[in-house]
Amino acid sequence: MSAEIVNLRQARKRKARSDREARAEDNRVKFGRTKAEKQASKYERAVLEKTVDGHRLSASDDETPDAPTSSAE
Repeated sequence: MSAEIVNLRQARKRKARSDREARAEDNRVKFGRTKAEKQASKYERAVLEKTVDGHRLSASDDETPDAPTSSAE
């Protein structure tokens, strides 16, 4: 009847390492996105910002640059 001798320090480190790996895997599933997903959302955001900027009104739109002004006469 001989039991296997176990180094408790190494056993604790091994258990802590496996716990960290399990937690990291859970976080990757919850929060992780692939590179393609990140690039797709970045492209979509850029297109939306460009569309919004294109429809934005500015103060200079009230004055038409091609029309002659009455003070220039």
